[in-house]
Amino acid sequence: MRNGLEEMNLRPIYRTRKPLILASASPRRQYYFQDLGLDYRVHVAYIDEYILPEETPLSFVRRMALEKASAVMDLYPDHWIVAADTVVSLADAVLGKPRDHAAAVSMLMQLSGKEHRVLTGICLACRQAGITAVRSVATAVVFSHFSENVAQAYVATEEPMDKAGAYGIQGQGAFLVKEIKGSYSNVVGLPLCELLAMLEEYGVITVAT
Repeated sequence: MRNGLEEMNLRPIYRTRKPLILASASPRRQYYFQDLGLDYRVHVAYIDEYILPEETPLSFVRRMALEKASAVMDLYPDHWIVAADTVVSLADAVLGKPRDHAAAVSMLMQLSGKEHRVLTGICLACRQAGITAVRSVATAVVFSHFSENVAQAYVATEEPMDKAGAYGIQGQGAFLVKEIKGSYSNVVGLPLCELLAMLEEYGVITVAT
């Protein structure tokens, strides 16, 4: 997928050196790739996402990223695959995407006035190169105290309905956040510092000159 930097007359920051696939349908992750100037294609990985007995949230996101990458790299053995999985964790419980408005309000009220963690597992893999690298990033997020009426008004915007933990820090949900400790891009859904370091380490991308 070509990026839109040319249309805005902006120079790319990075150049892609090896064929790259993003195994995600997330528009937020795709926007990050485009803004950096990367050439890539999208192939969404469809896998069963369930937590194993006694599995921690951190182990879960690492396993999900690995399984997503594995499903796609079998189809493109000479490509480099980036896969990721992000969850919101409160007291070691995973808060996924809300099933309906009531569930979204309930999640938000659980988070009100508290600190939670946003965890992302990222996997960079290439079958032909024999590489499967998995890393994880955790960011602490502190919510302000807010009323149920505020939560209901936010849920009525529909923004929370496709997001883990029922909020989007990059959208209207930013007003809920009092403080973050760690990577902002991780809360959006893709820890850029860590991912770019992996891509450079394996020669998948290089700084544009």
